[in-house]
Amino acid sequence: MNHGSIIANGQPVETSLPCTIEEFLVVQKLLPRSVVVEHNGEAVAPSEFAVRSLAPGDRLEIVRIVAGG
Repeated sequence: MNHGSIIANGQPVETSLPCTIEEFLVVQKLLPRSVVVEHNGEAVAPSEFAVRSLAPGDRLEIVRIVAGG
């Protein structure tokens, strides 16, 4: 594995690449079931988190789902 940088919510984040979205979320201490993810402008279904790979320079938008009302 190599270290590389992706952009998460507008901020560069160093991470081990290649990795999946799920692996990245776990390293960032985010529960994959508690977030909505957009990868390079495309919404990603939670079922794809474990198979969608990240590459250097990729952009993620990660939004936490907040329950309640």
